[in-house]
Amino acid sequence: MIPRFGDSIRPNQRYQRRPGAYAIIQRGNLVLLTFQAAPVPELQLPGGGIDPGENPLPALHREVLEETGYRIRVTARIGAFRQYNYMPEYSIWAEKICHVYLATPGPRVGPPTEDGHIALWMPLEEALDHVPNEGGTQFLRSRRARQLL
Repeated sequence: MIPRFGDSIRPNQRYQRRPGAYAIIQRGNLVLLTFQAAPVPELQLPGGGIDPGENPLPALHREVLEETGYRIRVTARIGAFRQYNYMPEYSIWAEKICHVYLATPGPRVGPPTEDGHIALWMPLEEALDHVPNEGGTQFLRSRRARQLL
């Protein structure tokens, strides 16, 4: 069973399934996060939605490059989590299935190409205090992630 984090399910709300792929990218004691200015300013794990017909790993590489400007090397899939929430940028209620991977940074090929994103390296312990997504922080804290990093 995939653990669920975040808002409670609204009983009479229809949700659209929205799979996504996210990465914990570490260099030394630093992790790479992306600051997203809109629709809600926040720090988050790099990654995002898997487009129809797209597989998770190509989606992850695309999303990380768009949000951070970095290429990555994926080393392991560490799990998944589920969350139900409203996505104002798409005007949908979503059942998000978030696949989480470990990765190492490759070369930075340029700035983020996705509007309103800034790539930030942050100490892991500080990142735990600033990433508001409960699922993301759970995986940052996970024993499996720390063993593989």
